[in-house]
Amino acid sequence: MLVSKKDNICIIPARGGSKRIPSKNIKKFNNIPIIIRSIKKAIKTKLFDKIIVSTDNKKIANISKKYGAEIHKRSKKLSNDHTDTISVIRNVILYLESKDFSYKKICCIYPTSIFYDTSDILKGFNRLSKNKNYVISATRYEHPIHRAFYKKGKNLKMVFKNAEKKRTQDLLLTYHDAAQFYFGWRNSWVKRKKIFSKNVDFVKLPKFRSQDFDEPIDWVNAEFLWKFKSSLK
Repeated sequence: MLVSKKDNICIIPARGGSKRIPSKNIKKFNNIPIIIRSIKKAIKTKLFDKIIVSTDNKKIANISKKYGAEIHKRSKKLSNDHTDTISVIRNVILYLESKDFSYKKICCIYPTSIFYDTSDILKGFNRLSKNKNYVISATRYEHPIHRAFYKKGKNLKMVFKNAEKKRTQDLLLTYHDAAQFYFGWRNSWVKRKKIFSKNVDFVKLPKFRSQDFDEPIDWVNAEFLWKFKSSLK
């Protein structure tokens, strides 16, 4: 399929205040700052007219610009721990439109989104039809979430009590956000339409093409996963 890059833009939200993994967005991942890997993968897709990094951090901005991204200087108001992704993407879109740039399909890719394949993101691009607000990446839970339990005092309690006696094969298949990419129409982002709602589709990724980066142990696991994925090529 011939893609008109002028209709599409990639926005990478990368603030500088990560606490659980300090300087996470420019921390070296197998000897290269991880945001560089994210920018290069986005460029490799050949989908986007612009790749813009939204950041409040000069070091992140300098590294990103050096490797092919444009920079949007994010305000302090949108750089705290409680700022949601949709607000950041919306802010960049409105800024671009104030400069007479307009795009139809906007893709959010995180600085740590490095495990997807180009074929995955192309599927996401192609599935964003007129009746869909977003297309995201997702992967299956390895074990049914209906078997989840918690400890209350000295007792173990099931989260889903009605599923306790059901066979595993009778439980619904469940998925979670793979955090690799989020395609949305301009209006979906600007009007703050919910991602986990109706009129949203997803591209299913195998477990080895997704990885969270929330805790230090996640970083270690990701490096092992990266080496494994590289060995498959």
